[in-house]
Amino acid sequence: MYTGIHGLFVLLGTSAAVLAFLAEARRRRELDDRLFAVLLGSLLCGAVAARLGVLGRYLQLDPAPTLQGLLLHGGQSVLGGLAGAYAGALLTKRLVGYRESTGDVFAPGVALGLAIGRFGCLLTEPPGRPTGLPWGVVAREPVPGLPAAWVGVPLHPSYAYEIAFHAAAFLVLVRLRVRPGLERGDLFKLYLLGYALFRFAVEFVRANPVVALGLTGSQLFLLPSTLLLAGSWLFRRRFRRPDSGRPPALETADA
Repeated sequence: MYTGIHGLFVLLGTSAAVLAFLAEARRRRELDDRLFAVLLGSLLCGAVAARLGVLGRYLQLDPAPTLQGLLLHGGQSVLGGLAGAYAGALLTKRLVGYRESTGDVFAPGVALGLAIGRFGCLLTEPPGRPTGLPWGVVAREPVPGLPAAWVGVPLHPSYAYEIAFHAAAFLVLVRLRVRPGLERGDLFKLYLLGYALFRFAVEFVRANPVVALGLTGSQLFLLPSTLLLAGSWLFRRRFRRPDSGRPPALETADA
């Protein structure tokens, strides 16, 4: 039952993201066969990477792991899915010869899709760590991955925090997409940076296990990823040619 609920919201979120992408592409008058191929490549690589992102945890927890078990019960990694979708967009753009940045076309849809998809996590996964705050939620029965000592104790609704972040980000992105002064590709980079910083912070109240240095696996992934993303964005802005707004050498470096 829980798997079905989670899958339903993932499907709803993905559908909303695709519709928002198509609407934004049409608004920009950029929708063509090549851009549609970029969308498909991003979705495919994102779906595969989302599964691979939980492979290690699944192999550790399941005493008799199978491919079917991974697909049905292994879960999905949002960070893995985002990384895979980003890589898939870059790869497909090279294959079809699409040189323009597509990140800003993706940005509002990604935020909307994650806001909807996280409802599935909110309803089916361990909420977060114990809290004394008045909005804590209580798990009345055991939940896979939730320590038994936390049953009946107020917990951080960590997925509600993520829903609020992505919903707010969607509204901000829709507003900023027509704001002058932003270069093409900036919108998506800023969204990814904002989410990386938010996700690193919210991990401290989620129920994910600590792996090393007092940090979860997601935080260990986010540390180098955030530095790389911030560095590439700052580098691109620093060396952007004033006459064209984009250096030719970096035109294909934006998802």
